[in-house]
Amino acid sequence: MMNDRKVINLEEGWDFMQKGIVKLRGILDTDTAEEAFTPQEYMNLYTTIYNMCTQKPPHDFSQQLYERYREAFNTYITTVVLPSLDEKNGEFMLKELVRRWDDHKVMVRWLSRFFNYLDRYYIQRHNLAQLKDVGALCFRDLVYAKLKTTAKDAILELIDKERDGEQIDRALVKNALGIFVEMGMGGMETYETDFETFLLTNTASHYARKASVWIEENSCPEYLIKAEECLGKEKERVGFYLHASSETKLLKEVERETLSEYETRLLEKEHSGAAALLRDDKTEDLARVFRLFKRVPSGLPPVAEIFKKHVEKEGAALVKRADEAASAKKESASKTKGKGEADGTPTPTPDKESSKEAKVSDKDSKALSSDTSTIFVKDVIALHDKYVAYVTTCFAEDSLFLRALKEACEVFCNKIIAGSTSAELMATFCDKLLKKGGGSEKLSDESVEETLEKVVRLLAYVRYVFPFPNPSTHCFISQLVTVV
Repeated sequence: MMNDRKVINLEEGWDFMQKGIVKLRGILDTDTAEEAFTPQEYMNLYTTIYNMCTQKPPHDFSQQLYERYREAFNTYITTVVLPSLDEKNGEFMLKELVRRWDDHKVMVRWLSRFFNYLDRYYIQRHNLAQLKDVGALCFRDLVYAKLKTTAKDAILELIDKERDGEQIDRALVKNALGIFVEMGMGGMETYETDFETFLLTNTASHYARKASVWIEENSCPEYLIKAEECLGKEKERVGFYLHASSETKLLKEVERETLSEYETRLLEKEHSGAAALLRDDKTEDLARVFRLFKRVPSGLPPVAEIFKKHVEKEGAALVKRADEAASAKKESASKTKGKGEADGTPTPTPDKESSKEAKVSDKDSKALSSDTSTIFVKDVIALHDKYVAYVTTCFAEDSLFLRALKEACEVFCNKIIAGSTSAELMATFCDKLLKKGGGSEKLSDESVEETLEKVVRLLAYVRYVFPFPNPSTHCFISQLVTVV
């Protein structure tokens, strides 16, 4: 019975517990397997604590045992752990720190089992820190507080080496950073304050230096390839050893230093900027431009504006070419007519001459309109198809680029070409297509239908339908616009 149990004095009981603690320290120092205590040894140590805590006052030593539990850790840390860490620097210090933290957790696990009765009753009644937390706090206050700056510097040095192409012990860095996280006792403030803040500053400085060299030495595509590779490596870095919560903040630093800071210079590079990539049909590079500048605030509008201006320029060139072709054909027809008169062809009577000239003029006008419409509309369809494909494949159908394409097409689809509106030319083209099936090309019914659908899409860019002098043309256009 409990009344017949022998009273254990504090020093007597603690001497017995010290033997278990000394054995545990020996296990840690010799890297012996954790399960070095036999079940009987474990029960004897646990029972001793139980008995010392359940004795009647003044022999209830719960408070004293709680204090000595803390002292056991402090003594081990000051006599063994800190001296071993003071002897080492850099990567070797990190290895020792990781080892000592692992040992410390083993020590906490065993001692908290021996002293478990304190957790179950005394600690709960007095609202004190649990045994596992006491052990962690001892390490935090004596080891971590002293070495956190040194450890942080050593970790950042290893990360810099890896960024410069050297191989490092990633497992070591991961384990060392795990200490920063665990010292937060369930929160991330310690990791963020003692390490992450410095990591972000260091990252910004590193990539600011890199980018300042790349921008001078590389073309826009070459620069962006390097930037994308670095973003990929930083993302991998988070997966290998940084805490997951650092990913977004880390990548933002890289994006700001490599992309935001140099966007204007990159996009406007004379021989390799966005305009040059569009000119040279560098679709893979354009897709990378979109991919990267989508990541930064307000990164896409400048790209979309360059795209818009490029399409406008291409469309203006088609308008100019159609105008020039119509002018050349008209001039050629005039010369042919003048040559006939110079050859001495009999001059018709005034009434007949007037009627004939009117018929010739009308015929020539229709021929010019038909030829101009065929050239212009086919070119515009090809241009539109090309840049619709760009919006889909390079720019992921982003609304900015859809709008840019629309606004650019509205510019050249509302020009007057050889005296005709683009809507009139489209109507003439469609009329000819429906009557002759594409003329000499002999298009299939499917091809004719597909071409008409493309013309209808182009008519969506026409701001309004002009009042055509030819009623049939006006009616045809109205029907097409209604379809749109």
